[in-house]
Amino acid sequence: MKYDNAAVHNARLTKDFFQEKNITLLDHPACSPDLNPIENIWGWMAREVYKNGHQFQTVDALREAIFNTWSNVPTSLLETLASSMPERLFEVINTNGGAAHY
Repeated sequence: MKYDNAAVHNARLTKDFFQEKNITLLDHPACSPDLNPIENIWGWMAREVYKNGHQFQTVDALREAIFNTWSNVPTSLLETLASSMPERLFEVINTNGGAAHY
């Protein structure tokens, strides 16, 4: 399992759970959105949901916009993000766990 070094991931209860379930954890640099392409998708979604400064009058309207946007994430975006992973990994390795530029 891949996880980052967020506080909740390092809690004793979390570590005990992984050990009890015999789940192997992979090392992952702290605070490294470069290795987490979903961060790019969240950014894309925020831009789409609030395109042209759109504001929502109700939580339900916002929720609907978020679900509609999530349902329409372009396949090309997913493919681009997936294909960028080898280069992202290479860059993080070359910077000894430092940030890549994604």
